[in-house]
Amino acid sequence: MAVDMEELKQKILEYATKKAAHKSKMYIKDLYKADPNAKPREVKKAANELVQEGKLEFFSSGSTVMYGVPGFGKTVEEAFEE
Repeated sequence: MAVDMEELKQKILEYATKKAAHKSKMYIKDLYKADPNAKPREVKKAANELVQEGKLEFFSSGSTVMYGVPGFGKTVEEAFEE
């Protein structure tokens, strides 16, 4: 059974916002916990749509891609300034 994409995006955003207080960047596998009934591909698609909407952001260190909530933690530019 396919999940409702808008409902899944809302669950991911709530989960990411709650976790951002302790952990500003999350792997995609962390976002799978937002809805255990959703398939990994559905979660990734929903997370990528949230990035396009500006509600989540990518953080890449070059070898690893993580997701974060804008306004929490360091931005990509801040992480590599020095």
